[in-house]
Amino acid sequence: MEKSTGKTNTAVFISGRGSNLKSLINFSKNKKSPIKIKLVVSNNSKAKGLKLSKKNKIENFLINFKNKSYAESKVLKVLKNKKIELICLAGFMKILSKAFIKKFKGEILNIHPSLLPKYKGLNTHLRVIRNKEKFSGCTVHLVNSRLDSGKIILQKKIKVFKNDNVTNLSKRVLKAEHKLYPRAISKLLSFS
Repeated sequence: MEKSTGKTNTAVFISGRGSNLKSLINFSKNKKSPIKIKLVVSNNSKAKGLKLSKKNKIENFLINFKNKSYAESKVLKVLKNKKIELICLAGFMKILSKAFIKKFKGEILNIHPSLLPKYKGLNTHLRVIRNKEKFSGCTVHLVNSRLDSGKIILQKKIKVFKNDNVTNLSKRVLKAEHKLYPRAISKLLSFS
């Protein structure tokens, strides 16, 4: 990997409010951070995270995923032009195809709001509460062709309280995500 700044060129993929994007931007500004965020990719023109990237002078790339193979090939071209070596999925609500994962030459990370391999997919907090789990948490993992199944980099465990509902559990898990994602990136890049 060729790094002029000594930092890994990174793209963050979002679909929504961008709270993990915000924590990653703050992390990237740290002198010791191993990443430089060069691009924010979104499939949603109303994603609040896009305002955040503009505010921080990070280029946005908006793409409609109705035609997935077309969208993915466009995204791959942009990633190549920007010399992106790391993709961080941060609330990106589209599943990347096997072809995309294979063609992208760097690493792809995702953060998921459960202790994988438990509760892959959506509605994790609701399922955790319904099943009366004592713990939940979040996981940063490498992306492979199977949903939420790649190699786990780091996890953070959160206690589930008896009076928890989806809203307050998701807030606590999100706080943990904001701390875990930067740590997982540092861990991954210190080995690559």
